[in-house]
Amino acid sequence: MMRRATRRPAAHRSFDPLRVGRLECDAWVAYYRREWVDFLRSAVALTRHTFGLPWPATIRGAWLVLRANQLWAPFPDNDPDRARRAMQRFYALVKRRHHETFDPARAATLEVDWWRVHREHQHDDVDRDEQPLVEALAALYSYVYDVPPSDVLVAAQQRALAMRHSDLWVREGCKLDDPLIGEERAALIRSYAGLLAAVHRPWLTP
Repeated sequence: MMRRATRRPAAHRSFDPLRVGRLECDAWVAYYRREWVDFLRSAVALTRHTFGLPWPATIRGAWLVLRANQLWAPFPDNDPDRARRAMQRFYALVKRRHHETFDPARAATLEVDWWRVHREHQHDDVDRDEQPLVEALAALYSYVYDVPPSDVLVAAQQRALAMRHSDLWVREGCKLDDPLIGEERAALIRSYAGLLAAVHRPWLTP
């Protein structure tokens, strides 16, 4: 039997969960405080270290993520269609770089869908079941990384938990010394660790 050699996994399948979890937490803090320069700075680093894009594409991708979030941020008068189009262009960058097979339009739809589900949680006075949010996150991960939804369940659950901490932090005033930021960061790190475990694949060559 002929053995096949392995190559290192693509950069977007071999990220450092500790680094990207911290970066995403910084981005969330900047987003909710509407500190867009800080958000862009975090988005640049997050795009670079999560998706492994070259620098020109990293800058372009971070700008698209910033614009999508700015378009989504206003409540209730946001612009989900334009946010979705910005994320579609972002996912097109990732697809081209890593030769993935997903449809950027579908990926963007799934991305903005979990934003929508999360917002419903944020602005509902009644405690909601988090399962729809977990399922929306798992659907995105499963589609973009081409893995079964069950493989990314831990990643989705921990990200939903991070959002729970973040939402409480927002309700309590978005204070930078609030220990909830640490809880949010820890959950994001666990989420990325779970995602890495699901998608870290060596590429096989004949």
